[in-house]
Amino acid sequence: MSDTEQAAPAVPPILSARERAETENRILSERLETVIPAIMRAEGIDLWLLIAREYFEEPVVATMLDAENMHARRRTILIFHDPGEGKPVERLTVSRYGLGGLFKPAWDPAKQPDQWKAVADIIAARNPGKIAVNISDLHQFADGMTVSQYDKFTAALPEALRARIVSGEGLSIRWLETRTPSEMALYPTIERTAHAVIAEAFSRKVITPGVTTAEQVQWWYRDRLLQLGLDAWFHPSIAIQRKGAEGMLEGNEVIRPGDLLWTDFGITYLRLNTDTQHLAYVLKPGESEAPVGLKQGLANSNKVQDSLLRQFVVGRSGNEALARAREEAKAAGLDPSIYSHPISFHGHGAGPSIGFWDNQNADPRGDAAIHANTAWSIELTSYAAVPEWGGQRVDFRAEENAFFDGKTVRFIDGRQTSLTLIPSDP
Repeated sequence: MSDTEQAAPAVPPILSARERAETENRILSERLETVIPAIMRAEGIDLWLLIAREYFEEPVVATMLDAENMHARRRTILIFHDPGEGKPVERLTVSRYGLGGLFKPAWDPAKQPDQWKAVADIIAARNPGKIAVNISDLHQFADGMTVSQYDKFTAALPEALRARIVSGEGLSIRWLETRTPSEMALYPTIERTAHAVIAEAFSRKVITPGVTTAEQVQWWYRDRLLQLGLDAWFHPSIAIQRKGAEGMLEGNEVIRPGDLLWTDFGITYLRLNTDTQHLAYVLKPGESEAPVGLKQGLANSNKVQDSLLRQFVVGRSGNEALARAREEAKAAGLDPSIYSHPISFHGHGAGPSIGFWDNQNADPRGDAAIHANTAWSIELTSYAAVPEWGGQRVDFRAEENAFFDGKTVRFIDGRQTSLTLIPSDP
């Protein structure tokens, strides 16, 4: 991991389907062995119950299925039980189908046809002090338990145990947000892949000034990912800022010399996501570099990034990090807007938000604490008047992914510190 992004990197080799499955299964096994015991003990939970149905996997269960079990089957019930005293956490599945050997089958339908009764018997035999289920008003990642399944589960559970049910919100967030060394060994290659595709998009290979439209570049991204066998987790964005034009120009607008281009692009690969925003300048005939005012605008956004990275402290809330970063950036004469978020299994991942584009004040979704071993999308912008554009206010959006190890934050594959230049001449 380094601060400086490599210019025009090549796309790294893409793993085959079998290689991907082997990698995903290896990492999942490691996570179940290491992350689950740590978070259950940190949250003080004795038993965690998760329920999913075929094609209706809740967000947490979806990340616990091995690469061959691509969906839950019928009703898939997972149970984690911590017996305490340093003993290993039990991983049980109460379902008709195995789960890649990662969970021990704990239901024999021939002996007990009622799946809910089987679950209740398993829990009663272990007599846990706290039973966590995924119910949360605030966080979508921890709200996977449906009303119908909750009703059937609690109806089967002995009354004395019902009072021990608590929200699994903390467990869900910690499971999803925590990154392991094995995952972080992969993440730089995943980021490099995204950066390489952006570099292709911001080149004469894709863009012919005066001919190519913003929308055509968007669909080029989608086609390129199909060629690579990768997925976009959102439709790529391309927009144009132009001297004398108001706001962002999109869609069928033709890209011209002198334009400042912005892209927002993210891929999913090996169950991890990227989220990147870069800027490019289309050189006018005879130009060899971008106007100084545009270069300074990107430098300003880099300074806002630095202000935010300095605020990462274990235990500090996302809201406090936002307030401190904004205060520091504004004191330096910058005009920032910060809207950063965790990233990993989901593009907009589990964990505390750090601002929103439409709310630069404290938000309930930013109340949670920042934890170590988490990945982040450092997403923000700064605004600046560009002298070469007659003092026009320009939006310098930037987004790069980073990893917080508990002490320092490092960009996973560097960050953009200079505008990409696209020649007008072939």
